[in-house]
Amino acid sequence: MSTLDSIDAILFSLSRAFCSPFAVFVQIQGCTICLLLALGWLMAAYVRNREVKRIRNSMKAGNSLAFLYQDINELEHSRQVKLPRVSVVMPLKGFGEHNLHNWRSQITSLYGGPLEFLFVVESTEDPAYHAVSRLLSMYQDHVEAKVVVAGLSTTCSQKIHNQLIGVEKMHKDTKYVLFLDDDVRLHPGTIGALTTEMEKNPEIFIQTGYPLDLPSGTLGSYCIYEYHMPCSMGFATGGRTFFLWGGCMMMHADDFRQDRYGVVSGLRDGGYSDDMTLASLAGAHKRLITSPPVAVFPHPLASDLSFGRYWNYLRKQTFVLESYISKVNWIMNKALFAVHCYLSWGFVAPYLMAIIHVTSALRIYIKGYNQLEDTTFASGGMLLVITLATCTFIELLSMWNLTRREVQLCNMLSPEAPRLSLATYNWGLVFIAMLVDNFLYPISAFRSHFSQSINWSGIRYHLKNGKIFKIERRKDMGPAKTDLGGKHLYGKKGAPQKASFLSSLGRNLAHWRQPKKFDV
Repeated sequence: MSTLDSIDAILFSLSRAFCSPFAVFVQIQGCTICLLLALGWLMAAYVRNREVKRIRNSMKAGNSLAFLYQDINELEHSRQVKLPRVSVVMPLKGFGEHNLHNWRSQITSLYGGPLEFLFVVESTEDPAYHAVSRLLSMYQDHVEAKVVVAGLSTTCSQKIHNQLIGVEKMHKDTKYVLFLDDDVRLHPGTIGALTTEMEKNPEIFIQTGYPLDLPSGTLGSYCIYEYHMPCSMGFATGGRTFFLWGGCMMMHADDFRQDRYGVVSGLRDGGYSDDMTLASLAGAHKRLITSPPVAVFPHPLASDLSFGRYWNYLRKQTFVLESYISKVNWIMNKALFAVHCYLSWGFVAPYLMAIIHVTSALRIYIKGYNQLEDTTFASGGMLLVITLATCTFIELLSMWNLTRREVQLCNMLSPEAPRLSLATYNWGLVFIAMLVDNFLYPISAFRSHFSQSINWSGIRYHLKNGKIFKIERRKDMGPAKTDLGGKHLYGKKGAPQKASFLSSLGRNLAHWRQPKKFDV
């Protein structure tokens, strides 16, 4: 028997095996996952489109500023002077290609009430310090803003430390505090819209939003886009949600002044993830989280976002599930860990089976096999492939539709900004990213579970019992750029020396193998 015949025999055996009841179940399950995602995105698109129609109808009725307020009477001076004071706290780290544009969109908000901006950096050596200082000097007569140097964190992540220092420095009359990531591109009316909802419903604990990723063309950027898309349906509810994104969170300032529900202590004492910690507190105390339909923000990804940087980002995201503040929170995280891993590989497996079915059918066609058993299994396999292809098309179409609606909404909410377009999206790469991301997620999740440590922008955090208990800082142990924005983390003097891929891999393996001497 020739080598080719042996391969054919293996192919036909696999094709028959993949037509067994269990294999058919796995493939139907994959189709079901596709259709459920499509349904979720369809509902999210409905919420976004409803807001697009509202703004469009309001403009037709004569309200040319509908992107700011639903009711044009809200712009009257008598109402604007009554607006509450808002403090915007932005923890900064590094400086990249999109930062200036994002910062300008934040400080040029058209909110009519008292507004201050607190840009918080770790130290004056951070490249962001000088960049944002120069920007604020240009707007010093028009904007109430300052740069705050927070120093190094010792009990929590550096981002959380910067946020808490920003809260300490906010104005004494501040009613609401808005936490923003420095890669968020705000709309002119975003702060006003969030504040209006907080005023309407004082029971709101946190208001949040979600980014619309703008892939730069690399596979890594499309993997980021695909990773975020399933979560987007949880934020496109137009109201109550259980999801929280740390890139945009508006809260009551008094919750921090009085440490209500343990928001300060929960974050400060070993907190790794700001959004996961606050979402856990909201659940524990039955507090309300909402996401208004206008809270979707353009998020341009770095033009040089490599696959390696995507992997680093995924590692940080899966590591979040290893942090927790209570036993209930631990159980929820582990349940999410198990379900996500199961669904991820449950999504990928049918496509691997489909490759075998297609290859087997092609071999039968090319060689002209007439054996009834082989042709029967090949026909059954191709039927499963066609079903999977149909479901995949429906899923991608639904993803495209939601992205289209969010692009329309962003363009309407920021009429002065460059127009966003779907023309730059490569849907072939989106499909590949779906497979790659879902295949790698469980690997990253298990890696995070067994390592219990993560390198975040040159800082290695070690967890014990769900909280940070040890922080290591060495410039030679971290990347020179952040993952998504491609921001430079160090100045020329502080930049780590470039290392080869092999040496970097060697360090990672060494860290993986070393005993956890800090474990008890």
